[in-house]
Order: sequence, then C-alpha cells, then structure tokens
Amino acid sequence: MSNGSSITHCLLLPFADIQELQLWHFWLFLGISLGNGLTITSTACNQHLHIHAYVFLFNFSLLDLGCIFTAVPRSMANSLWDTRAISYTACAAQFFFSLFLS
Repeated sequence: MSNGSSITHCLLLPFADIQELQLWHFWLFLGISLGNGLTITSTACNQHLHIHAYVFLFNFSLLDLGCIFTAVPRSMANSLWDTRAISYTACAAQFFFSLFLS
C-alpha cells in the first residue's frame, strides 16, 4: 500500500484578518516595489548618477526586488482577493532564492 498524496500548494498565513489592514499591506508593498523600480531606472538611465552612492542604491534596490519577487506579489494578490494558497513551485522558489541570496 503506497501513499498517493502529493503536495500541490502551500498556505500563507494572513497578514491580518481585517480587510483595511490587508489593503494597507497591498499599497505599502506596491509603493516599495515602484520606488525600487524608479531608483533602478533613474540610476541606470542618468549618467550623472553613476557615482558610488547611487550605484550602491541601484544594487540595493535590485537585490531588494530580487529577494521578494517570488512571494510578495502573490501575498499582495492574496490580500486583495482574500485567498491563502500559493503554489508549491512558488514556495520552493522563494526558499531557494532566500538561501541563495542570504
């Protein structure tokens, strides 16, 4: 007799049970992601910003977006649609990237 079950998705713990806090969670992380994208774009496109401080901010923003790119967008969607499931591959990708980048 063999076990025929398989893992197809993982469950995320809710940020908050209150809908208003879930919306704040969504807008906060959207603002952070857009701010990082603006920092990357402006530093890459403007030659006057290729000094040490801005190159550091560019690398920091790129690392920040890379670390959270697998789980946070799904968490933001879960906040809007009040769901808790995340695919097993997304969960494994987040685990891999957290080990690789730390």
